[in-house]
Amino acid sequence: MFKEHDHHHQPFMLCCVNELPEEQREYLYSSWAGVFYREFFCRLDEKPFAVLYSNIPSRPNVPVNVLVGLEYLKAGNGWTDQEMHEAFLYNMQVRFALGYDQFVIGNFELRTLYYFRERLSRYMQETGINLLEKAFEKVTDQQIAAYQLKTGKQRMDSTQIASNIRTMGRLQLLVEVLQRVYRMLTKEDQKHYADEFAPYIRGHAGQYV
Repeated sequence: MFKEHDHHHQPFMLCCVNELPEEQREYLYSSWAGVFYREFFCRLDEKPFAVLYSNIPSRPNVPVNVLVGLEYLKAGNGWTDQEMHEAFLYNMQVRFALGYDQFVIGNFELRTLYYFRERLSRYMQETGINLLEKAFEKVTDQQIAAYQLKTGKQRMDSTQIASNIRTMGRLQLLVEVLQRVYRMLTKEDQKHYADEFAPYIRGHAGQYV
């Protein structure tokens, strides 16, 4: 059963972070972990991922923003799944980046992440919608608006993470690459190469199985 995770907005009074000396605590807040928490984790919208879960009352899901955040940290650090899981369990900065200020809550087994990936892959195959990419683009759009950045149409996307999660055939992967290339072109180049890209931009890559 899907349930949003917003408890991180209400930190515990007694926690590992508060027990740190002031200098270490301030360093944690200003480190990459604090930046990731504020600029990425807190901007993640979990609601679109509700379609991956049953509506039947049951035990709440492991927080989606934690699972998605771990995927991005894994890709950014080049971790194996085991290294990623160990970092989540024992690394204070990683846990802080994912909204946890203590070690005794939020732990889960690695297979939970595998099940989440399977749901993402199945949903992609059935609908052609890449929920991770949509989530990342929404975060990026919020950052652009918040900092009034001037950008073109091209945005950073989740190519690396998506490729780690989806099990794609060669044709499906090729189509996705072509669609990404097309989106990166200027309007002028899109018109120039319209005929060449036409067969590949009419649908979603997930429909090419």
